[in-house]
Amino acid sequence: MIVPMFRKLLWGALLVAATSTHSVFAGPADVVGVEVTKSRPGVYNFAVTVRHEDAGWKHYADAWQVLGPNGMVLGTRELAHPHEHEQPFTRSLYGVEIEPGIASVRLRAQDKVHGYGGREVTVDLPQ
Repeated sequence: MIVPMFRKLLWGALLVAATSTHSVFAGPADVVGVEVTKSRPGVYNFAVTVRHEDAGWKHYADAWQVLGPNGMVLGTRELAHPHEHEQPFTRSLYGVEIEPGIASVRLRAQDKVHGYGGREVTVDLPQ
């Protein structure tokens, strides 16, 4: 009687652990593609593709950023919901003002659990 009860408890604990830690195993959000266009002098539009194993509202890619020299944040695109069934996904940010003389920018994504830390991409700005 004790062994079957223990077995049920063990399987229950394993099930809870597997479902509750899934989001931890998703890893950080990666930038996997970037398209940048110049809309007018000093103003750029970005279409950024992000890959992340979104696991519901507690662990999903929730933003990406355009970074200039020395890590200065030039623009941020907030992501308002998980994209569990759309991977990778692309979202745009328009009208990012970038000072003359900056030739390239770095893009990074974050998720709710790990913050920033996944794959980043550096792109040259069109002239």
